[in-house]
Amino acid sequence: MINSSSSKKQGQDQSELSGPTPKSQRSKMGKSEDNDKKNLGKKLKDVETSVPIVYGNIAFWLGKKASEYQSHKWTIYVRGATNEDLGTIVKRAVFQLHSSFNNPTRVVESPPFELSEAGWGEFEIAITLYFHSDVCDKPLNLYHHLKLYPEDENSSMSTKKPVVVEFYDEIVFPDPSEAFLARVQSHPAVNLPRLPAGLTLPPPIPVEDVSKRRRGDTKDHSLSQWFMNFSEADELLQLAAARQQVQAHIAKLRRQISLIDGQHQQFKSSSDQ
Repeated sequence: MINSSSSKKQGQDQSELSGPTPKSQRSKMGKSEDNDKKNLGKKLKDVETSVPIVYGNIAFWLGKKASEYQSHKWTIYVRGATNEDLGTIVKRAVFQLHSSFNNPTRVVESPPFELSEAGWGEFEIAITLYFHSDVCDKPLNLYHHLKLYPEDENSSMSTKKPVVVEFYDEIVFPDPSEAFLARVQSHPAVNLPRLPAGLTLPPPIPVEDVSKRRRGDTKDHSLSQWFMNFSEADELLQLAAARQQVQAHIAKLRRQISLIDGQHQQFKSSSDQ
């Protein structure tokens, strides 16, 4: 039996387009076995590196083209939190669909890690991520409930505005190998740790096939306009905007209170005369 780490989604399902899901999920991988030291190289004890990911689905109602058994076209995926290529870390992804689908076990060997289908029902999809040998020898299991219909029953379905459900996760790799860190040290999808004093990584290994590296970048994906923003910069901007709205509302309330106080003083003065 294969050892694995699993991650259950947290937070509420989100229908249509809405704000980011809280960053509450961290999936810590089990430490790799030591039976492949020659390939992995020296491991850095008490050090962790992490890779932020987003997984979820986008579903479009087919409108007049909908039939009894095919009412929606949907895509399920795992992407980098800032749409960077995950192919440097993830070797392949396996999507386990409902048994009613032909070939329900779908294997995606290269990025982008996604699949598209059509159907009418909602169900849970198991997603298993396998990593490159110098990253981790254990797979990660994710579980996502496919959403096709808006959560709000009063919302009308639209062929132009899809239902979007996404979850944020940080995959944490303890005791990474020097070989892995050297390979990904300049990769934007990886959060590198503070290295132990005196340790210097070798220069980054140049990518042989640039076109292959770009293939998994989802920044120009056909569905990217519907992706939610999960970067810290986006969150800071949203927090700043919310703070300004609160401050403006407080100022408005203070003006209203001041006006009421003034009217009360005038009424009191006229009553005393």
